[in-house]
Amino acid sequence: MELLEETIDSKEVFSGRVVKLRVDRVRLPNGRESTREVVVHRGAVAAVPLIDSDRVIMVRQFRQAAGEALLEIPAGTLDPGEDPMDCVIRELEEEIGYHANRITPMFRSYLAPGYSSEMLHTFLAEDLVPTSSRSDEDEFIEIVEVPFNEAVEKILSGEIKDAKSICGILMAQRFLATMDQ
Repeated sequence: MELLEETIDSKEVFSGRVVKLRVDRVRLPNGRESTREVVVHRGAVAAVPLIDSDRVIMVRQFRQAAGEALLEIPAGTLDPGEDPMDCVIRELEEEIGYHANRITPMFRSYLAPGYSSEMLHTFLAEDLVPTSSRSDEDEFIEIVEVPFNEAVEKILSGEIKDAKSICGILMAQRFLATMDQ
């Protein structure tokens, strides 16, 4: 069975600073019609910045949608047309005040493909050199250094809850194990 849905009509119903909301009318594989609400996002990057193989730099910040401060790996939204590698370099300097001399792409993933177009590019950042942190004026971030094994434990205990951090840290664990062999 062909799974492709044909877009019959598409209407932008909201345009904000970070996202747009589009409502699509689609023809389903069985010929019927339905609607799809799509959050249009230009994409983002995230990084697992390692001071050494035993310590990861994370950030704690309040997230309005979650209603609480979350412990996360550094991340940020791509500027229009920006290359993900350039974006991750910029975000590391802005959020945690480090430049990474070695950046390894780990994976790309849709964060919520049931309703969002956002593609996240996740990197391993190593050989860090301090720079000056330049957070955006509307970002209030606490920089937190966490032993790497403790970050994994925080995932298992539920303290680290956001998908990008869980996936990034666990993939970094796998990358590091592969490098040690």
